[in-house]
Amino acid sequence: MSDVLLQQLANIAHRELDYQGPLERSQRLVEDLRLDSLQLLTLATAVEDHFLICLDEDDESSIATVDDLLRLVQRKVLRREHDP
Repeated sequence: MSDVLLQQLANIAHRELDYQGPLERSQRLVEDLRLDSLQLLTLATAVEDHFLICLDEDDESSIATVDDLLRLVQRKVLRREHDP
């Protein structure tokens, strides 16, 4: 499941942020991908819309890398599927 989610995150980054290149788990959102605050907000909104999840402030403050975002999305998607 995580490889599929990673590909979906990459598609979102390409479409919403015009990010070119591969998206790797170890990449840091600010330092490596060079996302500014507006781009981070755009990414968060696009992720919420795509995966039908809600990110709160605590979630967003704990995301530094692509892997952090991937694990959070995976956890929220699984929770959504198990909680009607």
